[in-house]
Amino acid sequence: MMPPAGVDLTVVILTYNEAHHIERAIESVRGLARAVLVVDSYSDDATVALAQAAGATVLQHRFTSHAAQLQWALDHAGIATGWTMRLDADELIEADLAAAIVTTLPTLPPEVSGIELDRKHVFMGRWIRHGGRYPLRLLRLWRTGHARVEQRWMDEHILLERGASIVLAGGFVDENLGDLTFFTAKHNGYATREAVEVIAGRHALFGTRETLSRGGGPKQARGKRRIKALVYDRLPLWAAPLGYFLYRFIVQRGFLDGRAGLIYHVLQGFWYRFLVAAKVVEFERALAGCTTREARIAKLCALTGLPIGEAG
Repeated sequence: MMPPAGVDLTVVILTYNEAHHIERAIESVRGLARAVLVVDSYSDDATVALAQAAGATVLQHRFTSHAAQLQWALDHAGIATGWTMRLDADELIEADLAAAIVTTLPTLPPEVSGIELDRKHVFMGRWIRHGGRYPLRLLRLWRTGHARVEQRWMDEHILLERGASIVLAGGFVDENLGDLTFFTAKHNGYATREAVEVIAGRHALFGTRETLSRGGGPKQARGKRRIKALVYDRLPLWAAPLGYFLYRFIVQRGFLDGRAGLIYHVLQGFWYRFLVAAKVVEFERALAGCTTREARIAKLCALTGLPIGEAG
């Protein structure tokens, strides 16, 4: 267990084969959090042993999606502190933000239930400051029991059920130590999940779910999703990813991020978006002969290998 230090806070970290990240993540919240809870998806590397050695409590649970896994942790892990924080295994909290959290949490009035953090992305050793990538404002810290997880296959957010949120400044870093092969493989998997989310929305596969559009999440995230629905999703297959990349790289000055930024913006801002769109086309073609919700879900399960039926 973590030593009884820090503020009244539990940090929750989801893992699967994160031996190269987990010690760094836990170390970054040492002295900040009273407890660190690692929810592992049956890793076959040293993740569990390293997390336990670093002082975390480790639970294991079968993975279906990040949203479902995090909600399971909130519902079943017995979090006993007054505040909860989500931290990904490849993220870390820098000293200035840790100090701000320690100073701020005990002083907040009861009507403040959430804290939004500005995440900065480091890619190939460079902080990607432009192209709309900073600040990425995320609700990552909330009063325990005052929030839930938006249930999506990709790009889920924390939704406050009551109370207001504030923004806290400080270093909140996303730096994955994997190489480009890892990056593209990971984003290929993300593209499949995001394409499933698009198909699910078009065909109402999961019925009505709580989403950002109903409030409760960061304003920045709600605004981006609204623009995507009103503009991006209505453009032709080739035009949307290309237009998005050019907007990021030229209008939002992504070119200022140097060579690492060029690689990142092309891969994440064009290739990934085009891959999502292409997979949507592929899935729609495969679903053309399906006439029922159940048939569409079964076909998507077969195509993707994802347990999509469990999301309904």
